[in-house]
Amino acid sequence: MRKVWMTALQSNWRLGLRSKWLRRLAWGAIAPLLLLGLWLTPDPVRAAPAVPYDQLTFPPLPPVQLPEYTQFQLDNGLMVYLVEDHELPLVSGTAIFRVGSRWEPADKVGLSGITGEVMRSGGTLQHSPDDLNALLESRAAYVETGISNASGNASFYSLSEDLPEVFGLFAEVIRQPAFAPDKFALVKNQRRGFIARRNDDPDDIARREFFKLIYGPQSPYARTTEYATLDRIQREDAIAYHRTYFHPNNMLLGIVGDFDSAEMRSLIEAQFGDWERNPALDNSDLNPLPAVAQAQPGGIFLVDRPQLTQSSVLIGHLGGKLSDPDYAPMTVLNDVLNGFGGRLVNEVRSRQGLAYVVYAYWSPQFDYPGVFVGGGQTRSDATVPFIQALKTEIERVRTTPVSDDELQQAKDSALNAFVFNFETPGQTLSRLMRYEYYGYPKDFIFQYQRQVEATTAEDILRAAQTYLQPDKLVTLVVGNAAAIQPPLSTLGSSPQPIDITIPE
Repeated sequence: MRKVWMTALQSNWRLGLRSKWLRRLAWGAIAPLLLLGLWLTPDPVRAAPAVPYDQLTFPPLPPVQLPEYTQFQLDNGLMVYLVEDHELPLVSGTAIFRVGSRWEPADKVGLSGITGEVMRSGGTLQHSPDDLNALLESRAAYVETGISNASGNASFYSLSEDLPEVFGLFAEVIRQPAFAPDKFALVKNQRRGFIARRNDDPDDIARREFFKLIYGPQSPYARTTEYATLDRIQREDAIAYHRTYFHPNNMLLGIVGDFDSAEMRSLIEAQFGDWERNPALDNSDLNPLPAVAQAQPGGIFLVDRPQLTQSSVLIGHLGGKLSDPDYAPMTVLNDVLNGFGGRLVNEVRSRQGLAYVVYAYWSPQFDYPGVFVGGGQTRSDATVPFIQALKTEIERVRTTPVSDDELQQAKDSALNAFVFNFETPGQTLSRLMRYEYYGYPKDFIFQYQRQVEATTAEDILRAAQTYLQPDKLVTLVVGNAAAIQPPLSTLGSSPQPIDITIPE
């Protein structure tokens, strides 16, 4: 046994020597090459000395370029945009319809959203919901629909080889939805669940009630679905809603991907060419835009939630539209105020330590006034100082010109962010369609870019003095009234309570 053990030990010893010898031999061969490589390689410290971040230079941004696209209109009024992109064997498309919840009956709030969802989930006259799902899943494709506040949308995504089949299903969903009764009932039941849970999140409460204060509780831009309005919505209402608004002369269609434009046009004409227009939709007065005026001229409002340990705060007033002449300066102003390095983060969060989150944005809409809104989350005992600090910064930007460094950083930020909206042909096509939908010029993107580049500190000061109106600021707090010390009344007036009880 001892002999075996000694033999093994000697063997391992020999292997160890051999390994050492081999390693020395290898190192002897490799080391000169490594040394030669190090000698030929420039010292990285000497080659690229460290530069402070504020002295870094970058090449200018590449110009935003529109992809080549084909635009045409069918005899029935359907407007089409086609963009070929052969990088991947994929095709996607989006249809926009001139419809929206802002035009639904006031006693049936929620009808648009339900119609938009069940158009897809309820199957078609040719395919049941389960069959439709199976056909799309077997091809790794999708077809989706929805109706928002200001528009209706339908979209599809497909491999190029499956395009004829998937596009046919897409056309079926748009033209011949079945609104299956069981799926319609399911969506209504889900909406009831949404109503029951709508007071669970304080930020959701703040957002919902703030828009009611700005636009008014009965405004189409602020009203909410209630059990009563939901109960009035029947399947026949959704069918009639679809029959009224979903027609080719009320539709824009954009398709991007791996296809031949001539073949794609033939496919579109085959699926939509015989679709009859609705002449009533040619009347631009059929759906006038709802009137907008600020409901509450100012004041302090409170939603008391005793279980909360922090406050959600929103401050703001009625805003403007993207077509306003000072849209570009106000966008630059947003970047002066927000983000890391912006005034609000530097002052309210970092220096004073009053906020977990803080922001203030001029948020315009395409065809109706948006809002100017600021706010954030803070400790209950810091609520009043947080509101005061936020209002101070809003006033300061109205009275003090921004510095040269602030101006340049904000303009760079706005322009850099803008470029990322056009990374893909699909993004650019989507923006072109929105401009067409809302009646904006096709070169609006370039107009905006030039205006941002030309914005001066004087432009920002003038725009801030014009559009920011401290005397109209509405202040809303969702928090624990007993824990807010000093109380909200120290801000100048007693807060008006808001009842968020869900009607039965």
